[in-house]
Amino acid sequence: MKRYEVVSIVKADLAEEDINTIIDKASQIITERKGIIAKAEKWGKRRLAYEINKQKDGFYFFIDYAGDGSIVAEMERNFKIDDRILKFMTVAIQGAVTREGIDAEIAEAEAKRSKTQAEPQAAAGDEKTSQAESQAAAGDEKTAPAKQQKQGEPAPETDQTQDTDTKGE
Repeated sequence: MKRYEVVSIVKADLAEEDINTIIDKASQIITERKGIIAKAEKWGKRRLAYEINKQKDGFYFFIDYAGDGSIVAEMERNFKIDDRILKFMTVAIQGAVTREGIDAEIAEAEAKRSKTQAEPQAAAGDEKTSQAESQAAAGDEKTAPAKQQKQGEPAPETDQTQDTDTKGE
């Protein structure tokens, strides 16, 4: 068994029922041949980069599954026959091919997703403190020469001319 992903584009003007029928048929092909579906997603209607069969928009869907080459061949055969499907692409990927392995991958992906969603919220709070720290650092830079003098280092030389005013001359 190998792991595959298939992305398909169907006509955008299809009813939701027709799109579900196409996805269900593909899922049925996978399960009948003892394949394992990891994920099936509808990506929605999008503008195509170029016209395909006089269509400017398409509805995208994605299926991630594990199975044999016979599953890929049968799915592609059905996609070629169906006039509602504009384009499709199947790609072999690396990944688990057992139900337990796929479930573990999905759980790990969910954990990463929830962690990355929590980070921007924490970063927003950190951004406020980092702005305060940078303002404090900017204030420290203004007093830096005075600190250097206190530490025993010479003050930076400046181009100041002393005005020697002699009174009474």
